Amino acid sequence: MPVKPLPPEKLRRICSQDHYRFETTAELPTSTSIIGQPRGTRAIEFGIGIQSQGYNTFVLGPTGTGRATAIERFLQDRTGDQPAPNDWIYVHNFSVPHVPRAMALPTGRGPEFKAHMTQLIAALQRELPQAFSSEAYQEAIDAVHHQFEKQNNEMLQVLQQKAAEQGLGLLNTPSGFAIVPVQDGRPIPPETYQQLPLEQRQAIEEQRQTLGEELDDVLEHIKKMEFDARQQMQQIDREVAEATSQRHFDSLRETYKDQAEIRLYLDEVHQDILENLRDFAPGEEDREAVSLRRYEINLLVDNSQTKGAPVIIEQNPTYHNLMGRLEYEMQGGMVTTHFTNIKCGSLHWANGGYLIMNAHDLLRDPEAYEALKRALKAQQIQVQLRATMHNTQVFAKSLDPEPIPLKVKIILMGSPAIYYALYAQDVDFSDLFKVRSDFDATMPRDHEHEAAYAHFIATRCHEENLHHFDRSAVAKVVEYSARLAGEQDKLSARFGMMADLVRESSYWAEVNGRSIVTAEDVHQAISERIYRANSIEERIREQVLKETIFISTTGAVVGQVNGLSVLDTGEYAFGNVGRITARTYMGEDGIIQIERETEMSGPIHDKGVLTLVGYLGGAYAQRHPLSLTASLTFEQSYGGIDGDSASSTELYALLSSLSSTPIKQGIAVTGSVNQRGEVQPIGGANEKIEGFFRICQKRGLTGAQGVMIPASNVDNLMLHVDIVNAVAAGQFNIWPIGTIDEGIELLTDVTAGKRNADGEYPEGTIHYAVQRRLLELAEELKAFGNEGD
Repeated sequence: MPVKPLPPEKLRRICSQDHYRFETTAELPTSTSIIGQPRGTRAIEFGIGIQSQGYNTFVLGPTGTGRATAIERFLQDRTGDQPAPNDWIYVHNFSVPHVPRAMALPTGRGPEFKAHMTQLIAALQRELPQAFSSEAYQEAIDAVHHQFEKQNNEMLQVLQQKAAEQGLGLLNTPSGFAIVPVQDGRPIPPETYQQLPLEQRQAIEEQRQTLGEELDDVLEHIKKMEFDARQQMQQIDREVAEATSQRHFDSLRETYKDQAEIRLYLDEVHQDILENLRDFAPGEEDREAVSLRRYEINLLVDNSQTKGAPVIIEQNPTYHNLMGRLEYEMQGGMVTTHFTNIKCGSLHWANGGYLIMNAHDLLRDPEAYEALKRALKAQQIQVQLRATMHNTQVFAKSLDPEPIPLKVKIILMGSPAIYYALYAQDVDFSDLFKVRSDFDATMPRDHEHEAAYAHFIATRCHEENLHHFDRSAVAKVVEYSARLAGEQDKLSARFGMMADLVRESSYWAEVNGRSIVTAEDVHQAISERIYRANSIEERIREQVLKETIFISTTGAVVGQVNGLSVLDTGEYAFGNVGRITARTYMGEDGIIQIERETEMSGPIHDKGVLTLVGYLGGAYAQRHPLSLTASLTFEQSYGGIDGDSASSTELYALLSSLSSTPIKQGIAVTGSVNQRGEVQPIGGANEKIEGFFRICQKRGLTGAQGVMIPASNVDNLMLHVDIVNAVAAGQFNIWPIGTIDEGIELLTDVTAGKRNADGEYPEGTIHYAVQRRLLELAEELKAFGNEGD
């Protein structure tokens, strides 16, 4: 029974506007739910719910599904009522200066404490110099100084008087005090002293030695008095500074009375200030700017504006963007750093919440991936230099900041290929990413998901201030989604592309002077998108119409079939028509596929060609050996080919050549075939049909033209309205083919034929003609061999 062409209603599933209960999407609320991914959503909910270590999530799925944005909104909606995490600061470590201390503060108190410390130091810089310049302070310092001078002078006067009684004097020289012989109140010159009698000089030296020992005792006592005086002055400084600063520190201790670590730090700061009062003394402005940096607060993470648990998307997960970094500066010609130069990474921002990254971007920096694993295993973030990790660079001064405790959920997005590669090759991966979330590229097409699409469009319009869509426009978007999904009963989950369509449709509505987007605007957006991308398609079609590329759409030819393929330029895919020819002749080489022989074909195509041998053997070589040579090729094909969707086309060309039966050139063919002659489904059915239709349309539709597709591809049809209308008008045809027999009958108008009880095919059929020709080729080859003998 001849195959009937498909009716128009089978070629495109229309989205009815009737089940939409709104006039425009302005009536619909925004939605943060993830559409059409119940398996993936459930996995993410499990991953964020379980608090055990290692339950981070890897989201599998194709790009363009809007996963990052959808997951971000989903998490924000689920975690908005959770408490925001602590603020984190780094402060100077007074005990071990090269190890800055990390401290946590309740949410919002980090900037508050930073401001308080800035105000404290500014107040002390102002008040301490004033206190040290006061009259009372100067009187106290002068009193200590005068007391020391008085005691010092008295002790020296007593020693001077004692020396004078013995004819000696106390002389203050550049090298210190000395006991010298004197005469008439003046030191005796050395030459005069040497002329004195030996006995007198010996007596003087004994007296000098005795008084020298007393002088040493006096000087030692003076040093002690000087030390005591300094101690008294330092104590006065400390008391004045403490009296001046105490109220400030008492106020801060009261403010942070519930923060034990902050109170301890304030005690350390207070003690350090009292021990380094010179930094606050008048006239030290040039030096204090550097020395007082130790009292600054490095507010590393400020969550004062964070609502709920943080949800961070890291678009560029390099090592430093992820883990933080130490910045360096030049001081005195030397490279150095400071704890205020510690900068946070996205792990710090996401601490206490969620961090979303693309696996491909992360793996471009292997050190970043390894550092992330270390942080997750140790549950802490360590800010380190990459250079120090590899010993490739030495700095004059560096820091080793205290690590910060880490509590974060990582959501890594990537392709299945990346997931399986990491799972197989990285021993840590399965322990750190225990939750797998599958995001599909499609979803079921039902009323629920068509309604969800309306909410998705409404959300985009509300959030991006776009023109809202009426019901007809929403229906048109749904139909285009089904086209992208490649199936009538599916919708595309590539929401990135669908969001672009919403934006472009809004733009064209604006251009057309409409405040509400209609179906016409959506259609124009789709058409304009195609026009921007289809220049290659049009150039190829032009070459076909000019007959530079040979494609026949009328008549019938033996061993020649119009095959269909899909060319994908990245953003646009279109159907391409190619002539496939077969020549059969005597020999034993079997099927020679020229592209295969010239290594222009891929393995899947080669498999399809070998399948043809199995079909021919099963159909024609049950009683006789298969003896032939057949040449197959894609005419005017100069690039590589792959895929088996042309295997049925190649088989039709072979059967036509062997049976000498012409094939209608107004019919194009696509479909894979198995060894039993069953036509199997292929991809790109819509693009292939439309590619051949456009050529026929340009040349003039005859009503006899059309495309043969696998019957199992009927549910994939979402054809352009032009084709649906042409089919409805009887100008074009789409035939669903289940077997090679059905296809060859349609192509030749000759019965394929079935074996009778004797295993023979009836005369007048395609199979009879093929088998007879195969026997002739075998006999001719045998006869030729005998002649050679």
